[in-house]
Amino acid sequence: MVIDAHQHFWLLNDRAGGWPPPELTAIHRDFLPQDLVPHLAGAGVEGTVLVQSLPSVEDTRFMLGLAENNRFILGVVGWADLKAADAPIVIAELARTPKLKGLRPMLQDLVEDNWIDDPALDPAIDAMRAAGLVFDALVLPRHLASLEKFARRYPDLPIVIDHGAKPVIAQGLYTEWRAAMARLADLENVSCKLSGLLTERGAQQPEAIRPYAETILDLFGPERVIWGSDWPVLDLAGDYAGWLAQARAIVPEAARGAVFGGNARRFYKL
Repeated sequence: MVIDAHQHFWLLNDRAGGWPPPELTAIHRDFLPQDLVPHLAGAGVEGTVLVQSLPSVEDTRFMLGLAENNRFILGVVGWADLKAADAPIVIAELARTPKLKGLRPMLQDLVEDNWIDDPALDPAIDAMRAAGLVFDALVLPRHLASLEKFARRYPDLPIVIDHGAKPVIAQGLYTEWRAAMARLADLENVSCKLSGLLTERGAQQPEAIRPYAETILDLFGPERVIWGSDWPVLDLAGDYAGWLAQARAIVPEAARGAVFGGNARRFYKL
């Protein structure tokens, strides 16, 4: 079973003029399940994980409603304010919906690069662990040192790095990113998504992502790499079937069953 472990839906009216901005014309519109279904059918993808793109509990409830009414949405990664005093209560309430599988703070948008390296998160993380939820890390390379400290503090919390931590492929920045990712790959509770790389390549050819994708596979191994489309953001840099084909060409044949479905099923308990 092929699973897309990273896709989004949104309604522009709910986003109060936030991202995506109007100049990103390819994705500046509503995206709902009926928009994705043809791509899934054409590519032979049977299920997805719907991931938050708005720091809002209301948006998480919106996504859970979509999951309830669309069988192909196997799980939802939502959002909660993990440092709020009522975070454990909110997390427990959201987790009563079985399709909630994880939470994702939007770390890349926060002012503090070390926001995640803070014991103030303890009550929320305890609530996540009690509910069996996982942690999606939306980070940039500058956050990786703090993410490593976070992952070491909570060794029994399953963590997945979204989009390979968005390496700066457009400028060919590789060495420091690889070193930081290698330290995280040493931690057994950390996995990594093979997703979002095309968007980071800038004006370079799609093949420019290969060294980064191969590094992710080399560091994390075939059992801790999870494929995702990052659709519809993907539309800024490629197309659904094309990205799936490119990723399949990069992943060794023996690892494809795990990377394109098995690992997502296990990690998110789908």
